[in-house]
Amino acid sequence: MIRLCLTATLVLLPSLALAADAATPVREIMETVTKNWADVAEDDSNPPDYVDYFNDEFLQRLYSKDFIANYREAAKYPAYEDGGSPFDYDVIAMGQDGCTINDLKIEAQPPAGGVTVVKTTFDNTHCFGEREPDWKPAEVDFNVVEEDGRAVIDDILRPQDGDPGSLKTEMLAIAKEGANPTPEQEVTPE
Repeated sequence: MIRLCLTATLVLLPSLALAADAATPVREIMETVTKNWADVAEDDSNPPDYVDYFNDEFLQRLYSKDFIANYREAAKYPAYEDGGSPFDYDVIAMGQDGCTINDLKIEAQPPAGGVTVVKTTFDNTHCFGEREPDWKPAEVDFNVVEEDGRAVIDDILRPQDGDPGSLKTEMLAIAKEGANPTPEQEVTPE
């Protein structure tokens, strides 16, 4: 009986360790989100620079190989002519306008099937005035996997109205549309 309990404990420990480590890359990204959306004092003439959640350093440290491949493919088709991101909005704050990030909560769920979902909730609409009675905080979930012995983000989910809001799915669509533009999307030289 004691041997069985000890064996069960040893089997569970790696899963618990992954769940604990899974929050580490998410915390780093959410700290960056919070800094990016911080209010700047009116007399501050040097606001902090926006930090891209998918810069080369973050990509190599915080994201899975599959996520990186999907991002790099989508990035071949930047949202704006000056290059850069394939997105025309903040994919984590879910918009182009918002408030400082308040009431941030980060909670790793129990791992299942090699994936730990790290759920985040936050309020980034408090500065917009009165809200609907059914208002809820924004939710962004991170699928975290273990790769090369470390926890890395494999997808970012922005669930709304029954749609999981997978960023990897969005990146695949951007790459597909970029590689096969419709006639309306094609740019003609002037």
